[in-house]
Amino acid sequence: MNKMIITCAICGAETTREHNPNLPLTPVELAEATYDAYKAGASIVHLHVRDKEGNATMDVGIFKETMKLIREKCDIVIEVTTGGGVGMSDEERMQVLELKPEMASLDCGTVNFGDDFIVNTLPSMRLYAQKIKDYGVRPTLECFDLSHIYAANMLIKEELVDPPFHYGFVMNVPGGVRYDVETLDFFVRRIPKGSYWTVMGIGGRASLLSHYGALSLNGFIRVGFEDNVYYSKGILAKSNAQLVERAARISIEGGYEIATPQDVRELLKVKKL
Repeated sequence: MNKMIITCAICGAETTREHNPNLPLTPVELAEATYDAYKAGASIVHLHVRDKEGNATMDVGIFKETMKLIREKCDIVIEVTTGGGVGMSDEERMQVLELKPEMASLDCGTVNFGDDFIVNTLPSMRLYAQKIKDYGVRPTLECFDLSHIYAANMLIKEELVDPPFHYGFVMNVPGGVRYDVETLDFFVRRIPKGSYWTVMGIGGRASLLSHYGALSLNGFIRVGFEDNVYYSKGILAKSNAQLVERAARISIEGGYEIATPQDVRELLKVKKL
């Protein structure tokens, strides 16, 4: 498929308005940011939500409200996080699956996260995978390291994940594997043949360079304030949409068409919300 799928991760769990004052936080702001990203070329929104104090939360009510507002504005594919935030329990992180979103992230291993760490044991991963499968949701197998790819492949072998497989390579997290195209290529060569993947470069330089890695190795792109708040060195991005616009422009200049939400649903066999 000569089409580029662009995911926009609009707020994440750790980014604050001290990092970028343009960060969307409320359900209304998140829906508006999603709509703007959609108009700029994003076909998937990766969704975290925040409480009234702006802190990361997995509150089902807030997710439900935000998803409703998004769907009223556009047809973008909605992928919810099950990664949540640092210190959240499995039960807390999984409850959003009750809403039967179209897609959900599935962290495939424990990872250093700056001065913190996020724990994902193999029994927990099996539990998440089974819940995601039971609800008919399409998982993105998020891999922060090489061992996570092998763990994801274990879930596939145990028939906890059905094809088509979609991996998310999260690179350049402080304390995790750094981004470079050689490492990305190494990861790509170790997923099952015929799988799809999206690369997520964390931080301004890695985010931009990862776009070119995706183009050269036939993958997909993720942008957004969860991953990077800068447009260029020292210059804050005005919006998530601004980052999407650049990713779309680079993709078009590289010979790709920009995928629509319907393209995503057909390619990844996503059941429409």
